Amino acid sequence: MNKIVRSCVLVSGLVICLWGFVQLGGAQDAPGKARQLQANQKIAEFEKYLSGAVLTGVFTVDGQPLDKLNEERYEIKSAKRVDEDSDAWEIITRIKYGDKDIEVPVEINVEWVGRTPVMVMDSVPLPGLGTFSARVVFHDKKYAGTWKHDDKGGHLFGRVDRPAK
Repeated sequence: MNKIVRSCVLVSGLVICLWGFVQLGGAQDAPGKARQLQANQKIAEFEKYLSGAVLTGVFTVDGQPLDKLNEERYEIKSAKRVDEDSDAWEIITRIKYGDKDIEVPVEINVEWVGRTPVMVMDSVPLPGLGTFSARVVFHDKKYAGTWKHDDKGGHLFGRVDRPAK
């Protein structure tokens, strides 16, 4: 073969290989893009679901009888993911706890188990209330989890309502 034919064959082979890599890369990106779209959709849905919601339920205190349930109520003014590169969220909520009735921003993480959101608090100080840790799962207009406030803790559960406007 002469040099021109060999060069054409070599260039053609390179073009075919590069085209194959581009196509393969594009095919691998499609599932990644689909997953990102699904993640963005569930985040947007959870923001909308919580913003304006009222969580009404009960909680237990470790060491007390389980039939002694205490009422709780959280009015969620807004819920917003802080940025798209983290699990951090800011929840603006009105908390009625004991003799306290305050509106406070709470910074939490939201982690996902499939499509199920789990709020995670690890030793988060809330002004005027103390330091809190919690794991709260949301599913089918209900919530349930565990909580810790300073040296006390327990379980919590209830429903998520959307008040009529």
